[in-house]
Amino acid sequence: MTLADQLTAFVDSRFAQETAFLAELVKTPSDNPPGDCAAHAIRAGDLLAALGFAVEAHPVPQATVRAAGMVSATNLIIRHRFGSGPVVALNAHGDVVPPGLGWRHDPYGAAIETGPHGKTMYGRGVAVSKSDFATYTFALLALKAAAASGARLGGTIELHFTYDEEAGGEIGPKWLLDQGLTRPDLAIAAGFSYAIVTAHNGCLHLEVEVIGKQAHAAMPDTGVDALAAATAILTALYDSRSGLAKTRSDVTGISTPTLNIGLIAGGINTNVVPDRVTFRLDRRIIPEESCDAAERDLRALITAVVARHPGVSVDVRRIMVAQPLTPQPGTELICTAIRRHARAVLGLDVPVTGVALYTDARHYAARGIPVALYGAGPRSLLEANAHNAEENLRLDDLLAATKIVALTCADLITAK
Repeated sequence: MTLADQLTAFVDSRFAQETAFLAELVKTPSDNPPGDCAAHAIRAGDLLAALGFAVEAHPVPQATVRAAGMVSATNLIIRHRFGSGPVVALNAHGDVVPPGLGWRHDPYGAAIETGPHGKTMYGRGVAVSKSDFATYTFALLALKAAAASGARLGGTIELHFTYDEEAGGEIGPKWLLDQGLTRPDLAIAAGFSYAIVTAHNGCLHLEVEVIGKQAHAAMPDTGVDALAAATAILTALYDSRSGLAKTRSDVTGISTPTLNIGLIAGGINTNVVPDRVTFRLDRRIIPEESCDAAERDLRALITAVVARHPGVSVDVRRIMVAQPLTPQPGTELICTAIRRHARAVLGLDVPVTGVALYTDARHYAARGIPVALYGAGPRSLLEANAHNAEENLRLDDLLAATKIVALTCADLITAK
């Protein structure tokens, strides 16, 4: 048998076990918020140890976790050295958004149904991105089995399973890199089977606090209405979106910058002039933009509006910034290998593209590490209902992605 035959045959033979492994991960909640994810890391670690892996558990210090707005987080690393050669990291995150309303299935049930596309598993995180805990784990098992049968492999594969992507990604891969716990030569991060992602938007979150002066509603002129000022600021922000829509990215898969106001709170009571209003905004940054420049523009717009409202003050606080991802030199090595094997397994040419969301992959790129997003999943976030009710994963996509990742890693760890 060729090495490719060995790897694909192993994945086929262990696929029922891989499906069960994924189901156990889905059945263990890891909602973020609230971000109390250490229990999921323990469960994942136990499952990985049962498969014969030496699991490194790296708890993030509590003060660091709290500063990230979470309760607990433990990152996992598995390392397997086959010989001399590059170190390739495979990263997926185990934290997930809360399930919300509208589910037909138990979001923690990992139910499997057979339909027109074969078997499909349902559950929160089954696509984003607990699926790639399974993809990467069983790809590495396939490589280990091939090496035990005499296949000559080099390099090292590391699995990085982290728990803060939904909170901004500062205490997952970035923390592992900052602590010197890993320094891979190449990285593959969680993605979907029908596209290789090498670029994505950045994101800026700002909290705007507008302060006025409370007064009795019967005498509103004796107060300073914070809500009236906030309304003017919001109107200006919404009006600015037409200008953002005129800026187009040259990256395939990414269109324009966007702005959204997602949270708002304020006021004291119906019969009181509101003295305080806060809201949070999300500004998506295309790869051609600067996060710092976008923040300066927003602050200038807000300041100009507040100047027209005597007695009002405003405080703008940066909550989070995620830099855009752009391809690093060497990324083409990963893409070429994935495309070749995807063509053999899926029978089609998968595109190299960008996406409008942001991911943990940016932290590898920030260290100059070539990284691409690829793993189990459908053609789009919408198809998977990612971050929506009835999130799902077609099991044929899990099987195909596991084979493709195993074959790709075999190429990369022996690359010169």
